[in-house]
Amino acid sequence: MGLALALWSAATTAWIARQGWLLYYGDAEAHLNIARRIVDSRTPGYEQTGTVWLPLPHWLMLPLVRRDELWQSGLAGAIPPSVAFVVAGGFFYAALIRAFGSRPAALAGLAALALNPNLLYLKSIPMTEGLWLAALAALLYFNVRYRSSPSLANAACAGLASLAGTLTRYEGWFLIPFVAAYLVGAGDRRRWRAAIVYCLLAVSGPVYWLAHNWWLHGDPLEFYRGPYSARAIYQRSLDQGMARYPGDHNWRQAWIQFREAARLCAGWPLAAIGIAGAIASALRRRLWPLVLAGLPVVFYCMSIYGAGTPIFVPHLWPHSYYNTRYGLAALPWLAAGAAGAVLLCPVKWRTVAATFVAIASAGWWLAHPRPDAWICWKESEVNSEARRAWTARAARALQVARKPGEGVAACFGDLTGVFRTAGIPLRAMLHEGNGPAWLAAMARPDLFLREPWALVISGDSLSVALSRLGRQGPRYDLWDTIFVKGGPVIQIYRRSIRYDPDTLYKSPRRGQ
Repeated sequence: MGLALALWSAATTAWIARQGWLLYYGDAEAHLNIARRIVDSRTPGYEQTGTVWLPLPHWLMLPLVRRDELWQSGLAGAIPPSVAFVVAGGFFYAALIRAFGSRPAALAGLAALALNPNLLYLKSIPMTEGLWLAALAALLYFNVRYRSSPSLANAACAGLASLAGTLTRYEGWFLIPFVAAYLVGAGDRRRWRAAIVYCLLAVSGPVYWLAHNWWLHGDPLEFYRGPYSARAIYQRSLDQGMARYPGDHNWRQAWIQFREAARLCAGWPLAAIGIAGAIASALRRRLWPLVLAGLPVVFYCMSIYGAGTPIFVPHLWPHSYYNTRYGLAALPWLAAGAAGAVLLCPVKWRTVAATFVAIASAGWWLAHPRPDAWICWKESEVNSEARRAWTARAARALQVARKPGEGVAACFGDLTGVFRTAGIPLRAMLHEGNGPAWLAAMARPDLFLREPWALVISGDSLSVALSRLGRQGPRYDLWDTIFVKGGPVIQIYRRSIRYDPDTLYKSPRRGQ
């Protein structure tokens, strides 16, 4: 089983890399470059870990992202989640066998998970879905194992799985109290000790991240309410006149947005089979695997309702694509439900039923073999078209004009993709992560902005700083402007200094 999963994961990742899709998602580019700047920066080190995104995905990229060819291709960020997918499949299969006592049912659930093209795409690029799925599947396995063998070792393993999850995605934080309550309810006379062991390990992730934010920014909730948080970005957009996200403080609409994203991610056949199987499993009192796998669904509905996290699907207002991948949170629940559906058949027919579930789950996608039918790929393709175009043009421009060793000032974010594409090391880049050097350059560009080049998105903080340069300071001449339909205006500036030989360094004449 492990070998088959490994070959399947390697094949799908290689195919997606060959198509050139590894960095279509802007978040994939950002995850890759955050990992790179930890080892390649003017100020490399721990401080480059960042604030909002949890650190484990970036840490796992570090051994690979040091290599220029793996960084530039994006493979440095694709390999860790591809390996995690294999781990996830193994734990999920083992958990279903223990939960349902049926190998055909477990194979049906694994097939529903492993044959989903949206998941296969996201686990093959520098995103967090593969790692989160591995943590969730391991947590599910050790929970089910604890039920039949309530030991401190199983509780500790569940805690380690939770720890990995809490350092990967914030829904991992949400699961902790529910798992702790389950360990108390399902354990023996040592259940309280088991719950304490679990909590000590699981809670260390959130405690560490709160301490990290407090140490670097003076606010333990910087990731939640800081200037780069989802809430702050949403509020700035509202202040500029944007309409509220669908589902914002509307439970019904929040559920509709998530439900439609989940349906598009999973496909109708698996959705129908999974729901039917979940109901049947509940009637048979096999609840906990479905409850644990379903808690991320609750988390995302709550996030849409109150945390400024939107999901846009093309057939609902505002008729666009955004965060559709969050619908994959329902996939483990539906896959577990599909496994439960197999148990509705007599034992001698379960192999046939499992085959039917696998064919139905994959058949929907085989009937729609185009990538356009994969909602997560389609979102990345549509939303990145302009960014990919201006990134390539800006990279070519810098490759032609910039001499080796010359520095470039730019805001870290989408513009960092220009450096990766051009093969310019990030230590040549002055950006927000460089602390005092960047802050000084933004506060007094006339004194501290010394880079030969500046790359800006019109209206960003660096372009504002350039506009404040006075007559006596350095001058940055506009060297190139890049316009792409649907994208921002990209400007490249080159530094020059104006000298007036008649007035420079001369004192006013006495008496004048």
